Amino acid sequence: MPIASSTTTSARLLSLLSLLQVRRDWPGELLAQRLGISERTVRRDVDRLRELGYPVRAVKGPEGGYRLEAGSELPPLRFDDEQAVALAVALRIAVGTGAGIEEGATRALATIRRVLPSRLRQHVDALEITAVETTARTSDSQVDPPVLLALSAAIRTCTEVRFDYRSPTRSDSIDSQPPRRVQAHHLVARGGRWYLVGWDPSREDWRVFRVDRMTLRVPNGPRFVSKHLPGGDIATFLSARFKGSETEDSWPCYGEAILELPAAQVVPFVGDGVVEELGPTRTKLGLGSWSWIALAATLARFDAEIEVITPDPLRTAFAELARRAHRTAGRP
Repeated sequence: MPIASSTTTSARLLSLLSLLQVRRDWPGELLAQRLGISERTVRRDVDRLRELGYPVRAVKGPEGGYRLEAGSELPPLRFDDEQAVALAVALRIAVGTGAGIEEGATRALATIRRVLPSRLRQHVDALEITAVETTARTSDSQVDPPVLLALSAAIRTCTEVRFDYRSPTRSDSIDSQPPRRVQAHHLVARGGRWYLVGWDPSREDWRVFRVDRMTLRVPNGPRFVSKHLPGGDIATFLSARFKGSETEDSWPCYGEAILELPAAQVVPFVGDGVVEELGPTRTKLGLGSWSWIALAATLARFDAEIEVITPDPLRTAFAELARRAHRTAGRP
């Protein structure tokens, strides 16, 4: 039997390690089939991995097999192309989360970048991502990594992007709408979703698009000169837009009220609201919203008596909300 070269053995060990990382238990016979080697060679390769520090444990059972356990030290890992890009994206987001891991994430990204093949390193270097610190939620949308890479490249080269957009407020199909043209400035991860922030030359205004609703067209549009983002930074700009404000990072409608509830029962549900404890069962709450009716409805969801302090438009909104509720209650 010919002796395998060190290159062949190393490649086989990396393939074995990659398989062991994919699933919890691997029968020895199945590993041998996947690698195209004998079970005896699998056993020898497992011993080599153990010598390198990988805690591979033999699993007893009818078929027997192997399991890669968690170890006391972190040995070298192997990632495929998709995993490497995904890890780079995650580390870039971690740098801007404000979670206290910025330095570690930066060093980890630099370490990974050094060992990436040049083709993947170019993709990682082209990533232009901003992470905005906000309350995380489970995402109901998925974005393909090639879309993120394409948008990052457009931001890096100051190139217009052309795309179709599925708007939830329109019922007509994408095919009936002309493609959008936007000068891409920022690709942002916020609250479990991806957003593209850019200047729309046809509307002469800044726009925010959910990336999962975008279908990119090729080729891209012409080059452009980068513009100054209102508010100075992307976090302030996005916070203002999601509050319905065009300029300042503040709610268009802001009011104060007293709730007949303990402060501890109010704090978990007010987001960026201001809570002041007035007594064991009285709480002053300052809260903002995009409309007075919406603000009144938000306050009304607390199961308690409400006393409006200010302003008068909030009292008017409560009166209108009461009229609507009365009409609704009177319908069969």
